[in-house]
Amino acid sequence: MTLGTRLLTWLRGELVGTDSYGNRYYRERGSRPVRRGGGRASREKRWVIYDGEPEGSKVPPEWHAWLHHTVDELPRADRPRYPWEKPHQPNMTGTVHAYSPPGSIRRGGHRARATGDYEPWIPE
Repeated sequence: MTLGTRLLTWLRGELVGTDSYGNRYYRERGSRPVRRGGGRASREKRWVIYDGEPEGSKVPPEWHAWLHHTVDELPRADRPRYPWEKPHQPNMTGTVHAYSPPGSIRRGGHRARATGDYEPWIPE
C-alpha cells in the first residue's frame, strides 16, 4: 500500500468487509451514494487493501462488482450458491499452481505418442 492510501484509509476510511483471501474493503467515511438527476454525479470512494502481494485477480467477483459501483449492496458471505458455481481462484500464472498442459517443459517435456490418425508432413 502506498503512503497516500495508508493515510486515506487511516483518516477517512470505513472498513466494510473482508473476503476469504484476507483482503479488506473500505469506503470513504461519511460519503453518500451517487447523486442522480441534474448536476454532476459524485460517487463514494471505494478501495481494497490486499493481504500480501497486490494482485487484482485476488478480488472475488462479488467484491469486484461492489468496488466498481456495479452493485451498491455489500457482498454477503452467506448468499446462496448455485451448484455450478466454482470457488474464485486468482490468476496462478508464474506460481507452482499454474496450469501446464501435457508435453509442457514444466511437466517433463514428454507427451503420449500420436495415434494412427496423425501423419507427419515430409518435404519433397
